Amino acid sequence: MNHYPLTLSHDRGAGQPPLIEETIGAFFDQIAERHGDREALVSRHQGLRYTYAQLRDAADQLASALLRRGLDKGDRVGIWAHNRAEWVLMQLATARVGLVLVNINPAYRVAEVGYALNKVQCKALVTMARFKSSDYLAMLRELAPELEMASPGHLRAARLPHLRYVAWLDEPGQAGEQPGMERFSDLFASGLVKDLRLPAAAAALTAEDPINIQFTSGTTGFPKGATLTHRNILNNGFFVGEAMKLTEADRLCVPVPLYHCFGMVLGNLAAFTHGACIVYPAEAFEPGAVLEAVAAERCTVLHGVPTMFIAVLDHPRFAGFDLSRLRTGIMAGSPCPIEVMRRVIERMHMAEVTIAYGMTETSPVSCQSGTDTPLAQRVGSVGRVQPHLEVKIIDPETGATVPPGATGELCTKGYSVMRGYWDDPAKTAEAIEDGWMHTGDLATMDAQGWVNIVGRSKDMVIRGGENIYPREIEEFLYHHPAVQDVQVVGLPDARLGEELCAWIVLKPHQHADEQAIRDFCKGQIAHYKVPRFIRFVEAFPMTVTGKVQKFKIREAMMIELALIEEKTA
Repeated sequence: MNHYPLTLSHDRGAGQPPLIEETIGAFFDQIAERHGDREALVSRHQGLRYTYAQLRDAADQLASALLRRGLDKGDRVGIWAHNRAEWVLMQLATARVGLVLVNINPAYRVAEVGYALNKVQCKALVTMARFKSSDYLAMLRELAPELEMASPGHLRAARLPHLRYVAWLDEPGQAGEQPGMERFSDLFASGLVKDLRLPAAAAALTAEDPINIQFTSGTTGFPKGATLTHRNILNNGFFVGEAMKLTEADRLCVPVPLYHCFGMVLGNLAAFTHGACIVYPAEAFEPGAVLEAVAAERCTVLHGVPTMFIAVLDHPRFAGFDLSRLRTGIMAGSPCPIEVMRRVIERMHMAEVTIAYGMTETSPVSCQSGTDTPLAQRVGSVGRVQPHLEVKIIDPETGATVPPGATGELCTKGYSVMRGYWDDPAKTAEAIEDGWMHTGDLATMDAQGWVNIVGRSKDMVIRGGENIYPREIEEFLYHHPAVQDVQVVGLPDARLGEELCAWIVLKPHQHADEQAIRDFCKGQIAHYKVPRFIRFVEAFPMTVTGKVQKFKIREAMMIELALIEEKTA
């Protein structure tokens, strides 16, 4: 571990406690042995509760069922679903026997799910039947009409040549069959008698075996499948839990999606490695369901991206729920506005809330604040490097490590770095150099090791030769009394290269116009940082995980400006 103050922006995490060198299944067995009678999982929308012993037994039953479907170590098994008990059962069961769980975004549609399944050659798929207006089974049949004529376990679909088995998540008493597919309840029941191969399959695994594939966003091309091992995600879950000081007495509310590292690692694995209980309030994020779950289940921990916390705080019935047992949690996924952090601490009783930073390719967390981190560092940074990891800030042009306080690209090294992108050695080599994962994020590190994310390198705006970081302007505009949320992007400009554009969501019952925003900026920030274009919107385009899609804001504005130019020409 480095001694402070640092002379370069390069820091190493603590070397203790030691890394876990076991598989997820073996480690979970130990936790279940110690905490067998304690509650491990509550899925409120399904009315399901499991103790650790019950969850272990259910996962083993499902693992036996998967073996009986002809699946072997290393086979890829997709899950296309929102937050349900079956999701975590699949996470534990596949890890038990060495199947590679492939997380498929519920927002994917026909072409996207086809690409994902074929890219990693999924042999089996577990899918929702439908959710709200989305019919997942219909999408699957549109992709592969042959499923209508196939029998479970023997699928032959021309557009999905590797897929052999599909199970759909049914509800108790649900009528109707799905030709070519099996009910998940029937799949699960088939494992009631333990498969004799289960112990040997579990014993043959190592911590270095790939166990999970997660697709990156793909906003600049086709999604890439980040391949993660037991060692990657089990240790990251453990150390994230350590930073929050989790114990078996904690109850962690998980409204973030399980198909993303935030849910399955920072939620499920952080809780399970400490004997804590996880609570799913709903299939997908609903602020009212979060408030009900936290109050009814006496939750002490809550995770979310900033937009989720804003939605909870602004819920019309917020004051009617008892949140007094909340203590800690994680705010991550996008930069945390200072004012939002203060409201979470003061109004939600989360005095020990932490900030975490990472990316899918690093399992995901590289830096995190602690429960006792001073407020100034907590709201002005993403914490320090996690144990057994290294982070450094480099000059993107030269690769040299920059001095403390200078801006550069953040790189991460250590146990958390992915095995690579599935079947894509060229993209892997671009991202990982000498063990260092190049994040593409612009950051600074001070002499005490506190890291601050300035923005994505691709988001930096160059206006008239001035480098402008949108995060700085966003943080300033959050102080306007009428502004609830804001996103700043750069737009092409023939004269200056780029111009700034701000999209603003106003607080309920508040009013502001473009001139009011410009007047607020005048004399407070440099003139070239004042957005030229200001638009007031109801919401931002987002991924399912709550990340703002700035490229869609740019696209929408460029279309709007082109239409204006056409009319005035």
